[in-house]
Amino acid sequence: MIAGLTWGAIALGLTATLVAGVVRGLAGFGLAILLVPVLALAIPPVEAVMIGNLLGFLVSFAHIRKQVADTERSAWIIAGVAVLAIPLGYLALGAAGPALARLLIALVAIGAFVAVLLPKKPHHTPGPKETVATGVASGLLTGFAGMPGPPVVPYYLRRDIAPAVARASMMSIFLVTQGAGATIAVLLGKAHWEELWLALALFPMVLAGNWLGTRAFGRIDPRAWRYIAGGVLGAAALGAVLKL
Repeated sequence: MIAGLTWGAIALGLTATLVAGVVRGLAGFGLAILLVPVLALAIPPVEAVMIGNLLGFLVSFAHIRKQVADTERSAWIIAGVAVLAIPLGYLALGAAGPALARLLIALVAIGAFVAVLLPKKPHHTPGPKETVATGVASGLLTGFAGMPGPPVVPYYLRRDIAPAVARASMMSIFLVTQGAGATIAVLLGKAHWEELWLALALFPMVLAGNWLGTRAFGRIDPRAWRYIAGGVLGAAALGAVLKL
């Protein structure tokens, strides 16, 4: 055992981290959606959320120059609003019991998957209310589940925009929200040194997976990319339901 974790739990965590990194590099999201539930099987949910936020923040610096250049302006608005809502998410996580938390996370994952399956809006430009609502929901979920993605993914995937723009915009939102999520956790006294060391230990696997996913992203057509991104949400929704 290492740090109270069995070798089986360590192997599961490393494998899940690598897979989540590949998905993140390919789809632009999915790191926390896939990783946090797995980590929560071996460590307390609050610690899993913290590690998910730390890993999402650290890996966001890979290819950051091109990412920022491709980011849509709406992403910065969503990220700014989300930061304001993160503390409420942490407070909700502390108040909810594990069973209620799992139920709410499952409902969010299912809702995001259904939203992606709805007919696309090729000529739709989200208004201020939709953009702000997306930011609020993303911030709440960053604090509550370490998952800023479920509200953000339908916002970009249902529109007829280039995959590179959608992917970069989501990644930039996660850079801000997960960095703020980790910082706010420290300020609220919910973070400990153990989460930082675990995140640093898992980071090479995330980085390797992200590199593999990024290489694959440039070699698939836009339609296939959207199917893959939607499939990630579907798998996350199924996993959340099974965990109930």
